[in-house]
Amino acid sequence: MTRSALVVAPAWVGDTILAQPMLGLIRRSDPSLAIDLLAPPWTAGLAARLPGVRNVIEAPFRHGQLGLGARRAVARTVAGHGYAKAWVLPNSFKSALVPWFAGIGDRIGYVGEWRHWLLTDARTLDEARLPTMAQRFAALALAPGAALPDLPQPVLETDPAARAATLQRLGLDAGRPIAALCPGAEYGPAKRWPPSQFATLVDRLVADGFQVWLFGSAKDQPITAEICTMSQARTRAAPVDLAGRTSLAEAIDLMSLAALVVSNDSGLMHVAAALDRPMVALYGSSSPRFTPPLSARAVVETLGLPCSPCFRRECPLGHFHCMRQLTPDRVLDTIGGILRSPPPPAQPPPPAARP
Repeated sequence: MTRSALVVAPAWVGDTILAQPMLGLIRRSDPSLAIDLLAPPWTAGLAARLPGVRNVIEAPFRHGQLGLGARRAVARTVAGHGYAKAWVLPNSFKSALVPWFAGIGDRIGYVGEWRHWLLTDARTLDEARLPTMAQRFAALALAPGAALPDLPQPVLETDPAARAATLQRLGLDAGRPIAALCPGAEYGPAKRWPPSQFATLVDRLVADGFQVWLFGSAKDQPITAEICTMSQARTRAAPVDLAGRTSLAEAIDLMSLAALVVSNDSGLMHVAAALDRPMVALYGSSSPRFTPPLSARAVVETLGLPCSPCFRRECPLGHFHCMRQLTPDRVLDTIGGILRSPPPPAQPPPPAARP
């Protein structure tokens, strides 16, 4: 019987991608171990695209829901797989319940939220030694205190057949260079470059021969609609508004075609990094030192003002200088540098997913 382990995945798209190097370390230390992920429905399609993942089990819990009965029911399914180990990546108390209810013998995670007794290997996070989210996840794959190796860039798998079907369904033409813009950010307005600046960027990119595709979830539709209304390019080559029109897996496939990505600090930024797309990542209230795009082809643009990063959902000072003063001209200069630079050497291919 194949030995297997369960990883309780984060609830956020970006954090799930930043966990992928950890999965590689697990496989490297024990190639015979099959890895399954327990993931919420909104990231299950993404989790299935992570190399090295055998199966994805959906965790049907709403954000913030304790749901003891529902967690016991999922634990009964989990217990039937006979997992030898479980890694619990979220720090919440409730995220550690399913492995505990399932009776998995080795349960690894950070002490987190009053859950020391739910874990058999409860570790105290050393934030100074592990400053980034990806490092914190990866350290859980090693013995406590072990030196962390250089982490590889996260990787996402694409599905060419599904991509072709999505292009046909949406009436998209990939024949001209595509600029993918990601103007949303789930956490709040302080992470979002203003729509007016995105609209100016759209016009300049269209003038330079790009077609522009706007990516996002249904929640981002008011933002993408505002950009489309403000853009003067709508009279020549209107931007394509894809917000809410694709699943996450479809967005991954479509974004793999992009010659350029411009994104706020968001889950889609990490998608673009894992797809190795040339990218400008825009940071205002958040910090590129904690959750940077892990790609040699990504360039971070941030003004580094004294008031940032504040990590607030809305600007506490009311002026929003960290994003308003980040001009389209500056972003376009960075784009020019990226597009003129030769691509970095190709990384070795990731290990194939288990059948």
